[in-house]
Amino acid sequence: MTVHQIDPLQDPRWAELLQAHPQASIFHTPGWLESLRRTYGYEPLVLTTSPPGSALTNGVVFCRIKSWLTGERLVSVPFADHCQPLFERVEDFYSVLEWTSQGLRKNSRKYAEIRPLDGNALGLSEHSAFRAGKTFRLHLLDLKPSLDDLLRAFDKNSVQRRLRRVAKENLVYEEGNSTALLKKFYHLQVLTRRRHRVPPQPDEWFGNLLASLGEKVKIRVVSKDATPVASILTLAFNGTVIYKYGCSDATYNNLAGTPFLFWQAIQEAKQGGYHSFDMGRSDIDNPGLITFKSHWGTADQPLTYWRFPGAARSPKGEPSQAKEAGKYIVSHLPDSLLIFLGRTLYKHAG
Repeated sequence: MTVHQIDPLQDPRWAELLQAHPQASIFHTPGWLESLRRTYGYEPLVLTTSPPGSALTNGVVFCRIKSWLTGERLVSVPFADHCQPLFERVEDFYSVLEWTSQGLRKNSRKYAEIRPLDGNALGLSEHSAFRAGKTFRLHLLDLKPSLDDLLRAFDKNSVQRRLRRVAKENLVYEEGNSTALLKKFYHLQVLTRRRHRVPPQPDEWFGNLLASLGEKVKIRVVSKDATPVASILTLAFNGTVIYKYGCSDATYNNLAGTPFLFWQAIQEAKQGGYHSFDMGRSDIDNPGLITFKSHWGTADQPLTYWRFPGAARSPKGEPSQAKEAGKYIVSHLPDSLLIFLGRTLYKHAG
């Protein structure tokens, strides 16, 4: 079967397919892909069995990453928690994967990676050369129940009690996609990434998301006495609101600003007619984050990334002294250097 390559930023058939396909997400959209191109120089492409001039009925979207540091590769898609291949016939999907595998060998690329919601259901092990790689947990909240039922399903101590408390704190709530809100969000993002001992993504990335996605992206911020204390960034498309980024000033975590923002986002999603609130992925070795998200009544499922050629998965061991030393240094850099480090490194990490 012949496989064709198209440019999803130029071919209008891609956006038309996304509007019609029930499994299309914000991570498939030209806005997300354009943000990646503008910020990191990644080249988006779609592989499909639909011939030129015909209606587009399927496709896998990739970004071509060219890096002298981490190698050239195809990723579907960078910085997305998941990106479902969009196919009616699984045989067409296998044809695209076979074409991708053959092309990878010819072009000496390092690997190709796809991030389906359920690779086992697609029969990847049986019908392709792709092999399971990193595994996470994905947390999804069904918004079909009433708001009262959703609230009752939240953990009584860590969520319900904190939501009752936040009403007494006189926090100021703002939402939108303005430059002023982005500035507050990014200030908190730098604080949080420092706390996690990793650099932040460049502010250009978030600015490009706002410019390319428009009303599909929203920043929510709560402040105490004019000081921003917590913020989240959500994405909305095709019936689903996705929590993508969250940050806070740990000095004010006792004010429950983050739970308040989650509840605001969930209520707005429910009232806006969305059917699902995607709380994103968690590393399987981060039980604290998994527990936090489960306290919101989410159902979690395994989320596995698949690669060709498959990479051996080494067992997790104790963190190396060099890695820990690197994290220590990162956590103590001045803001300007921390931001510069993120701007320099993230384009190699997609």
